[in-house]
Amino acid sequence: MCGIVGAVAQRDVAEILVEGLKRLEYRGYDSAGVAVVDAESNLTRIRRLGKVQELADAVESAEVIGGTGIAHTRWATHGEPSEINAHPHISGDITVVHNGIIENHEELRALLRQRGYVFESQTDTEVIAHLVEWELRSAASLIEALQNTAKQLEGAYGTVVMDRKDPSRLVVARSGSPIVIGIGVGEHFLASDQLALLSVTRRFMYLEEGDIAEITRRKVTVLNQAGEEVEREVIESSAEHDAGDKGQYRHFMQKEIYEQPTALINTMEGRITHDSVVTDAIGVHAKDILSRVEHVQIVACGTSYNAGMTARYWFEDIAGVSCDVEIASEFRYRKFVTRPNSLLITLSQSGETADTLAALRLAKEKGYMAAMTICNVAGSSLVRESDFAFMTRAGVEIGVASTKAFTTQLSALLMLVTALGKQQGRIDKARELEVVQALHALPKQIEQALSFEKEIEALAEDFADKHHTLFLGRGEFYPIAMEASLKLKEISYIHAEAYAAGELKHGPLALIDADMPVVVVAPSNDLLEKLKSNIEEVRARGGLLYVFADEDAGFEADETMKIITMPHVSDITAPIYYTIPMQLLSYYVALIKGTDVDQPRNLAKAVTVE
Repeated sequence: MCGIVGAVAQRDVAEILVEGLKRLEYRGYDSAGVAVVDAESNLTRIRRLGKVQELADAVESAEVIGGTGIAHTRWATHGEPSEINAHPHISGDITVVHNGIIENHEELRALLRQRGYVFESQTDTEVIAHLVEWELRSAASLIEALQNTAKQLEGAYGTVVMDRKDPSRLVVARSGSPIVIGIGVGEHFLASDQLALLSVTRRFMYLEEGDIAEITRRKVTVLNQAGEEVEREVIESSAEHDAGDKGQYRHFMQKEIYEQPTALINTMEGRITHDSVVTDAIGVHAKDILSRVEHVQIVACGTSYNAGMTARYWFEDIAGVSCDVEIASEFRYRKFVTRPNSLLITLSQSGETADTLAALRLAKEKGYMAAMTICNVAGSSLVRESDFAFMTRAGVEIGVASTKAFTTQLSALLMLVTALGKQQGRIDKARELEVVQALHALPKQIEQALSFEKEIEALAEDFADKHHTLFLGRGEFYPIAMEASLKLKEISYIHAEAYAAGELKHGPLALIDADMPVVVVAPSNDLLEKLKSNIEEVRARGGLLYVFADEDAGFEADETMKIITMPHVSDITAPIYYTIPMQLLSYYVALIKGTDVDQPRNLAKAVTVE
């Protein structure tokens, strides 16, 4: 969730560090700070509570000089949001920034106090600074001091250390929290996300779990968990330089909603022909693995969990393979039985979601046949640690409320389902063609759905004074209702719930009145008549309905029911299609409510701690 940027260069780096933090604002934070040391070992540290711009203004006023520095955006875990708790933290000549949580920080804090250290903050990070300072007293080098420190830390962390007396280098340790090194010419950089460094380099080296590295202007030295010097591949990034620019759009979320047709085309490129799914494009050894799968276990969090819930219907209906879906934070903390020949699938936009990553590592010990991830970030931990990965290619998503990551996950899952069914002979050529044609048509159909923007914007006015909303769906549209509910609560702060429409009479009908808008997803499918009965249950109790309905569904508007008529689309891809108006509704309700759409309160983009 927090952001790290570092640099070792001949030029002054303060502006580069702050610009990197600006590009990481989407991750969520409450304070920001920077520390820079010059060639004469003069250290300047500036920290500010609030937005990165507050820090940028302070850095500009101070005219910070120096070629080596580290910067950080903090999201409070230990200690309240405050300037004194903001990173970087200092102990003697040592300066530290840190992402993650040190679980044994209280025990280490007590030990360090016995050694005479005085703590200025409430953070677990200050423990690292004091430990490194202590270890450096007897260590031969800064990297050795960090190695010795890392052996004492329990938890997840990505940490960078700078020594005021030696401004020629930075050292960094990665354990459960991502770190990427940016390769320059006569200068090197590091960050928790490559997006932070795209203004200065496009060549990146990803640290592996347990790696400790030393970065100087001319060299990067990486030691693995065993302390052995290793080479890590340098990758040329194709990420867009302007991904952090809103362009013509008011918010990143709005931009990313409108990027979905292109994102879906990118997801499908090379994976489907005019009439088939290319199984080999799904991943190395995909054919062999998919041919042996008897059960699928999906593990995910938040929006990705809703994508998994939708895919469960596809796996069982289209591919004829049983599928379970579980929230990662529950999966990893319960005793479970691994079914024979079970494929574990993790879903994550960032590939660094802490609970999902921990679930993957646990599953590896529990006898799963293979582990696959569907992810948007190529160098992420989930991608590296899974047996094979299916990249969604959604492009950088900055808005905290996920949009294009969700729809690209769904399209990737649908291709996977089809490949699985084909590999096992459970779907014939005609069914495969039906899926492929539906996917090919989807980007244009979503462009058409986006044309309903003005109608939905007007509809959103009805929610201006509402505090609760109910979303209803049936079958595979129940998870779409769940996702719609999540989007509304995330960015508008309206309490929203989603129910399978058939559950209304089992409790939720008690909530229905004229102050509770009820939003219904109503495609024309086999469950339409059942859904219409559920709608009548709401109308009979004075509820106000907003029905997003297929043009063939036969609904008529009246004073109790507003109809948004949608063109007919394939039943197969309709769950993806109906997601779009739900995103637009949430977006425009949030605008009316005046909330921070891209950075909603209390939330962060990448949840890299429990």
